[in-house]
Amino acid sequence: MSEKTLTRADITEAVYEEVGLSRHESAELVEVIMAEIANALVAGNNVKISSFGSFMLRDKAGRVGRNPKTGEEVPIAPRRVLTFRPSQVLKAMINASMHRDR
Repeated sequence: MSEKTLTRADITEAVYEEVGLSRHESAELVEVIMAEIANALVAGNNVKISSFGSFMLRDKAGRVGRNPKTGEEVPIAPRRVLTFRPSQVLKAMINASMHRDR
């Protein structure tokens, strides 16, 4: 399994190489896309990217948790969590690459 992490700079470089925009324009494009996704999520909307997957917000109720070291009960406040569900296309690509790497 690869230990490399894809960064924003890597995405910008890929856009630069594939699309042919300048590095500055590529960086701006990546920033606009990331900001649009973030703004939609902050506004409470789910984000679906066809053939990639969906970012979904889920509200979790408050509950009582327990400190595993001390056993002390600790209240956990209600919160909103972000989940990602990959598309079937992405899952198939990942599984195909796994079989190829063997």
